[in-house]
Amino acid sequence: SSSARAHTNIVGKVISVIDGNTIEIHTQENKKLKVILEGIDCPEIGQEYGVDAKVFLQKLVLEKEVMLEVKGKDRYGNHLAVVTVGNGVDLRVELLKEGLAWTSENGSKDLEPYRTWAQRKGKGLWKQDNPVAPWTYRRQQAMAKPKIR
Repeated sequence: SSSARAHTNIVGKVISVIDGNTIEIHTQENKKLKVILEGIDCPEIGQEYGVDAKVFLQKLVLEKEVMLEVKGKDRYGNHLAVVTVGNGVDLRVELLKEGLAWTSENGSKDLEPYRTWAQRKGKGLWKQDNPVAPWTYRRQQAMAKPKIR
């Protein structure tokens, strides 16, 4: 049945880390894929802790082999996936525990305990008095840009 094929698993090597929740991988089939970690949203590079999230992810996965459980694609054709490294370490959980990610605006609730734990501990972006969610930040940036006629 086609539904069984919906969640494909892909193995590849991380060739670059674009930001806290976006990586590029080189698959065993010799393809280059842009992959977004499903269910989390990291601070944008222009925000506080945006660079920290990227650096943290680089240390975790750059040049390493990762396993992708592909959940779908975003509107730009990037793969949305749960990505694990080593013996099943979920990158999303690691970022959340460090206080370097939010659970997505419409993300799954199973990741929320990791975020709230980091918030209680005052880790990473939760050190800020009033952290701005990345989706709010993106909307503000979009509104601040001069309209191109």
